[in-house]
Amino acid sequence: MTTEPGRRERKKAETRRSIADTALQLFLARGFDEVSIREIADTADVSVATLYAHFPQKEALVFDEDDEIQESLLAAVRDRGATSIPDAIHRWLLSFVIESHEYESHLAEFHALVTSVPSLREYERRMWGKIDVALAATIAEELGRPAGDPTIAAFAHFILETWPLLDRGGDVRAQVDAVFALLKPGWTEFETSL
Repeated sequence: MTTEPGRRERKKAETRRSIADTALQLFLARGFDEVSIREIADTADVSVATLYAHFPQKEALVFDEDDEIQESLLAAVRDRGATSIPDAIHRWLLSFVIESHEYESHLAEFHALVTSVPSLREYERRMWGKIDVALAATIAEELGRPAGDPTIAAFAHFILETWPLLDRGGDVRAQVDAVFALLKPGWTEFETSL
């Protein structure tokens, strides 16, 4: 049974969301380097100390959902039922990119911001790297394989490399589908050999 978060936890989550939303609006309007931490705190009506309590560095304000993204992806693998691992991740990725984030209106601007700032590109690379490792570990656990299995690690890595492809424009669904059309046969061969 899942328990509802208490009042204090809800308030902290609301404050965190407000700070992140404020920061992103300012970054999109004026540019990442043009907006100070003090300005974000003042606009969000919090102290600088409160901002840093939620976000240890400026780049984290842009990637405020990284923990939720990771947990959602891992849950898609763990809770997939009879669905194959590639199909579960494929479905999750389409949902994440297209439905949850309204790609056409919001995500394109977000990607433009990230690609224009070297420190954001590096933060994003590290974030996906952390998720990559967690995904490989979860898949290995689901299959009863040893941690660090090179095929599973490669599979997890290449699936998450789908994300940078989306920056190139075009039909997002077709790009995601193409990645899985390429990787799924190799995965199927790997799983049959287990």
